[in-house]
Amino acid sequence: MIRRLLLIAALVMAPLAVMPAAPAQAHQQKIAISTLMVNPRTGALELVHQVPVHDAEHALRRQGVKVADIIGSEASREAFARYVTRRFLLEIDGAAVTPDYVGSEISGGSLMIYQEIAAPAPGAQITVNSQILTDVWVRQENRVNIGRGTGLVTLLFSADSGPQSATLAR
Repeated sequence: MIRRLLLIAALVMAPLAVMPAAPAQAHQQKIAISTLMVNPRTGALELVHQVPVHDAEHALRRQGVKVADIIGSEASREAFARYVTRRFLLEIDGAAVTPDYVGSEISGGSLMIYQEIAAPAPGAQITVNSQILTDVWVRQENRVNIGRGTGLVTLLFSADSGPQSATLAR
């Protein structure tokens, strides 16, 4: 009797064990994470934006790109990187700055976009407005981490958020 129950359970569970995980990842995650920290080796303030690939492709299609392929097309990656740099606004001590675009890459299921500027002085006031994908989804949430270690500050943004500030600790 127990053997029969175990056999039935194994037959029921077997299809679940071989189902691919990819379809679960195809849904929009509606979250982007940006990190701003000073690289002590280069003396630069580095910005890293992490956006799920599927969300990035969906945003490109909403902008009229017919074949949005973040993984297979460098042109799609660069188009989305340009979008991110327009939707992420940065001020240091009250002055608007435009970080230099460094590049992008795929890491796991995310598109990573890199920017940098010369590092401001310790204690600088960093003001950010992260509106990445908020024009695509009202429920989009963007997290911006400023600093590192015990000096880390996390700011949260949504479609109706305005600029927020934090002091840059090193």
